Amino acid sequence: MFEQLFLHIKKSVSLTAEDENIIKTYFSSKDIAKKDFLLQEGSLCKYNYFILKGCFRLYIITENGREQVIQFGLENWWITDYVSFSSGQPSKFYIQALERSEVLYYSKEKEEELFLRVPKMESYFRKNLERAYTASLIRIQYIFALSGEERYSQFAKLYPGFIQRVPQYMLASFLGLTPEYLSEIRKKNTK
Repeated sequence: MFEQLFLHIKKSVSLTAEDENIIKTYFSSKDIAKKDFLLQEGSLCKYNYFILKGCFRLYIITENGREQVIQFGLENWWITDYVSFSSGQPSKFYIQALERSEVLYYSKEKEEELFLRVPKMESYFRKNLERAYTASLIRIQYIFALSGEERYSQFAKLYPGFIQRVPQYMLASFLGLTPEYLSEIRKKNTK
């Protein structure tokens, strides 16, 4: 279980056997049923989750009651509401499992202690957040600069694993498309 996390960490920083033993003491594991929530709007986000198995979505409910997907997460990705996790303010987001999943997680209270005991972890998370921020900027650029068809094409190229695992209406929401238009694009691309 931890080997998957350690392989991910070692892509950014080196770890000793002692580091690994310390890190293990800060994490817990949890199985999540399909459609269960890790977080709901109005609650505090107390944990940062590393996805071992499964698929999640982070979304909001707009004023008109529509679900707007902000982020997806698959195996070897982190998912949390960093605004609530960092500030202690109630979350404005939902995090829901799209399939049976398994996560490792740690609490905000444990984070600083972990960083003090294994300083490399702070560097690892900084690098991880830089990559996530870069991906968010690229996504925003795509929303403003690319057509719906181009957005779908880029997403399919970069994240082919999502196309079969995520319901079409959720993918459409994430890409800023209607489900009907996404259906047309997918039909056109399969010809």
